Amino acid sequence: MPTTVTSVTSPLHLPRAHAPARREQAFSFLWFACALMAVVTVGFILASLVIEGLPAFNDTGVLRFVLGDTWNPTFDPPSYGILPLLVGTLLVTLGAMAISVPLSLGAAIYLAELAPARVREVVRPAVELLAGIPSVVYGFFGLVVLVEWLRVTLSVPSGESVLAGSILLGIMSLPTILSVSEDALFAVGRDLREGSLALGATRWQTISQVVVPAALPGISAAVILGMGRAIGETMAVLMVTGNAAVIPEPLFNILSPVRTLTGTLGIEMGEVAIGSPHYHALFAVATVLLAVTLVVNLGATALLSRLNAAAAGRSMSSTPGRLVASLFSTRVLLGLAAGIVALVAGSTWGLIPALGVLSVSAVLSVATGRLSRRQSEAIAFALFRVAVVVVLLVLALILFDIVSKGLPAISWEFLAGTPKDLGRGGGIFPAIFGTLCLVAGSIAFALPIGVGAAIHLVEYRSEGRVTRAIRSGVDLLNGTPSIVFGLFGFSFLVLHLNLGVSMLAGQLTLGLMVLPTIIRTAEEALRNVPQSLREGSLALGATRWQTISRVVLPTAAAGIVTGTILSIGRAAGETAPILFTAVVFSQRQLPGSLFEPVMALPYHLFVLSTTVPGSDLNRYGTALVLILVVCGIYAVAIAVRNRFSTTMRL
Repeated sequence: MPTTVTSVTSPLHLPRAHAPARREQAFSFLWFACALMAVVTVGFILASLVIEGLPAFNDTGVLRFVLGDTWNPTFDPPSYGILPLLVGTLLVTLGAMAISVPLSLGAAIYLAELAPARVREVVRPAVELLAGIPSVVYGFFGLVVLVEWLRVTLSVPSGESVLAGSILLGIMSLPTILSVSEDALFAVGRDLREGSLALGATRWQTISQVVVPAALPGISAAVILGMGRAIGETMAVLMVTGNAAVIPEPLFNILSPVRTLTGTLGIEMGEVAIGSPHYHALFAVATVLLAVTLVVNLGATALLSRLNAAAAGRSMSSTPGRLVASLFSTRVLLGLAAGIVALVAGSTWGLIPALGVLSVSAVLSVATGRLSRRQSEAIAFALFRVAVVVVLLVLALILFDIVSKGLPAISWEFLAGTPKDLGRGGGIFPAIFGTLCLVAGSIAFALPIGVGAAIHLVEYRSEGRVTRAIRSGVDLLNGTPSIVFGLFGFSFLVLHLNLGVSMLAGQLTLGLMVLPTIIRTAEEALRNVPQSLREGSLALGATRWQTISRVVLPTAAAGIVTGTILSIGRAAGETAPILFTAVVFSQRQLPGSLFEPVMALPYHLFVLSTTVPGSDLNRYGTALVLILVVCGIYAVAIAVRNRFSTTMRL
């Protein structure tokens, strides 16, 4: 009996009794640490930029730095005024929005409200493909096709201008605005549509005065996301805007070359001496760029909160609702369409055709006030169909140009060989291998942390200040321009941690860049898991972690893979984050360790396009391979996601 009593009360049995609780605490702490990663990263990026940029602010003065009208670091003494860079960024962004917003919203309304199922099945994958094209491929297309077309058509010395940048960024923003707007329109309840139609409204009146105002929060988010894409884009803008740090005269001279904040960082950072005044000035530029994006994101959050509150009240008679309804009147739509056509006509053929287009538009706008409801509806719907056709034509033009001119370059020697004659000959296998290594390393770093952060936010943490702080950090990290990640990786990973320009530094930089995408998509996937599954598992005696690992995560796997898809595609096509951290232009041998630099397809295409004349065939071949690699990654990931979805249904 004493032996039995001793065995029951022995301290040796206490750790086993408390092991599940301690394991739960360990997992809770681990996922909390993952969730803090986003906040810590934002803090590190801000601190890194401010510390490196502070000497420039101190030497020049904040107001003189921001409002100075001359940027020329090679002057004696040098001049560091970024007003021309701010103006260039603003002009290109506004031009892009003027092009992309009407086309995107028109196409989104058509797909959500008018398109037959077969048309939607064709157009939606096309839009996703347009979104999957890497930015450097857009830049390459803009440089060799768009810029040359503008030069010849407008009879100007160079087509690199505000107009070229606006058109290209407008195309790049189309998929984001279109997809998010379409989802917002789909989310509007059927009861609103049916109620409007039952009261005698036409289909167009229902769309313009009920559905669109109800979807205003989502549409606003779409426009803001598109604007963020335009502000933060580096490589495409760098390749087509001319990179002249001047303020256009007059201000809205769309044929003037300009330079943006991101373009300045991309051009000059690779050639500056570390620790020089110019070096610190570039970090000050990055600080201003990050501040602008943070202000846009915070303002967007505040705006969307107010719009969501208004939408929750179904207040279609509110000021936002009336404003949106008026913006979607037939006369305004005709005016917008005519304005875009007049802009192109004026730039291409002169003032007289532009005035003619505007005059016809004015007549039609007056006439629409006298048209019947059915006639107005027919005009509006025709404009929406034109918007969809334009989107498809843009995609077809880009793909046809690259595929038709890139196919002759594709051969076994090209795919398996090494570069020769500065990339004019030989192959690109080291660039393909380096791209895959960078993508694999970035996902291996970001996926566990991102899923862990999502688990903490959904499963372990109730709504409160900490949760809001973490989500704000994720949102701010998601809105950070890719070139800022590149500068942070260069200053912190390459220099401070002494990793050097290496594969590892590039993988970590890309991993930080895609981390917010994985967190948000994984969080949404976990929230979509029915609460009854959790309660059933816990009722059967499972611990919280057993429930999460064996019930919740398998159910949410398809959504988590979706986030991984987006991250893989973005990491494979990015150039700016690896520009200063990981890549070299030419390398005959494959890297032997994580601490050696690598080649990458996006950077290889950028250098071929901008600095190696006589490499047209290999340029197009590299662009085609990059598109195929990105689309192949998407296809494999989508197949995996569908397999998960099928398994879960069974």
